[in-house]
Amino acid sequence: MPDRLSLGFDTSAAHCAAALLDGNRVLAQCHEDMARGQAERLFPLLQDLLDEAGCDWRDLTVIGVGTGPGNFTGIRIGVAAARGLALSLGIPAIGVSATEAGALDLPRPCRVAIPSRAGEVIWQDFGNDALALQQSALQQSGPQQSALHGLPPGPPLRMLTRVPAAAIARIALSRRDDPDQPRPAPIYLRPADAAPARDRGPVILA
Repeated sequence: MPDRLSLGFDTSAAHCAAALLDGNRVLAQCHEDMARGQAERLFPLLQDLLDEAGCDWRDLTVIGVGTGPGNFTGIRIGVAAARGLALSLGIPAIGVSATEAGALDLPRPCRVAIPSRAGEVIWQDFGNDALALQQSALQQSGPQQSALHGLPPGPPLRMLTRVPAAAIARIALSRRDDPDQPRPAPIYLRPADAAPARDRGPVILA
């Protein structure tokens, strides 16, 4: 089996997406829209991709996972799955933001935006190194969220309709051998919608 086999997946929005790559060559990929049920669908979908390519879990050399921003529950599902797979297979898991995946093959400088809710978008600017030295506003500073009509002036805008799982796999492979890569962690841009319970919890007896 190739030593550059990477699996990337994303459940950060109303979808379940995955791609299996040998280097930059896509062996199998799938994107299924779903409002819920990602936790139940993710592993069967990943198994289907491996079967389609004639590969096994032990053939993988790195796991890439979308870390958001996006849906709270969906992000946690993906990150937990990636960490579990990395631990069981003894391979690295690399977290990739949705905006970084979307900007992978775009000419720089560029601005990537992903539709959010209530007319807002999740966006991020990406600039090349030379330009970033002159225009600090174009330096990669992480995803942000704001109204589409309220975006500040910046580089050309590219709207994404979905998070590219193949790009997540490619980025993960490019960072596979970096020993300083942190474990995947969710990217949250706003507090959770869930409100704390009003009722007092049960008294814990000694």
